[in-house]
Amino acid sequence: MEPLTPRRDVLESIRDYFELECRDGVSRRKDAWRKISGDFIRTPDGSWTLESSPGGEAMHTRSGAITESLEKFVKPAVPSDAERIRVLDLCSGLGYNTAALLDHTGASEVEVDMVEISAETMAAALLVPSPIEAHEIVRSAYEEFLIERGFVCVRTTMGVPKNIHIRVHNDDARRVVAELEAGSYDAIFLDAFSPMRAPELYTVEFISILAELLKSDGVIATYTSAAPFRAALLEAGLYVGRGPVFGRRSGGTLASHDPEMIKTPLGWADERMIALSDAGIPFRDPELSRAPDEIIEIRRRDRMAARNLTRLSSAVKTPLYLGRNVPEDRNGRRVRRNLERAGIMDSMGREACYIICPQSPECICGCGEKGPLNSGERIIMMRRRLEEVMGV
Repeated sequence: MEPLTPRRDVLESIRDYFELECRDGVSRRKDAWRKISGDFIRTPDGSWTLESSPGGEAMHTRSGAITESLEKFVKPAVPSDAERIRVLDLCSGLGYNTAALLDHTGASEVEVDMVEISAETMAAALLVPSPIEAHEIVRSAYEEFLIERGFVCVRTTMGVPKNIHIRVHNDDARRVVAELEAGSYDAIFLDAFSPMRAPELYTVEFISILAELLKSDGVIATYTSAAPFRAALLEAGLYVGRGPVFGRRSGGTLASHDPEMIKTPLGWADERMIALSDAGIPFRDPELSRAPDEIIEIRRRDRMAARNLTRLSSAVKTPLYLGRNVPEDRNGRRVRRNLERAGIMDSMGREACYIICPQSPECICGCGEKGPLNSGERIIMMRRRLEEVMGV
């Protein structure tokens, strides 16, 4: 399986257009957009997005692509009053996250590293109508890069302002991040396709490199709330919290070395599923070179090996019943069976209460310990207690 990109048929049409432009030396981009615009999705805020396949996962929320960039990535991660900022924009796509950043910030100097594996996707940004004025700056940076690479041959933009420094990287993000300067980024936008579609960008090893790139008070922002990704953030030594909700049922995820940068903790159910179930087993890619399908298969095997040995089964959300009466129905029978396989005979017994006690403001098990104040420490403490109960 190759890294996931937007619709290949649309990208091929874009490549064909720019090859024609290079042969003729004439820009016909408005004509090209009229021909391919029907393959794009216009979102309610006037911005555009593209699917990975017809009817498949889109690059952005269909509720508003540029608004999602501002609300889920920029505002939670970048102070509007910062004087100088440096941002890493991973899977930069049509350039909306960087455009929203430039529109939002009042910084006198801005540095952005934009990483996009698909040159055709960058070229698409030269065709789609800009949803905000700052997107024209991104188009200029993309156009200049693509001209240098020989992909585009006609210059139509005005260039990037002198106080804005945009470096464009057209490569696998795993290779790019290994070459970047540690401890230098105020914010990292991780905007890949979802973890089950692009797992190579959500592994413990990849996230650990991102953690090294962050400043001490820097923030990683992303739209996904997936348990294996949040588990990887914790394993990389970051504090984790919930990001804003926009266009999707759940909020995104924010992470930082500094707990003060995390304003909203994860929900109690998310904490438990990450801490106690096999859903919290992260993706792994030790050499940063595995194919996506291999990464997914290895995690599947890791989950099966952990069930009932070091983790509770994630089936029927078993951990959520600790400390509660289990219903007398089919699902309830499955929950009890899962708990008993882990050596927990009573969902409201001392062992169950001991495991989840870190989530309570007051001790509920007799241990006398005060619960941690942040999600990461609660998850780690609950996991350690589960392992004690299971005899690991």
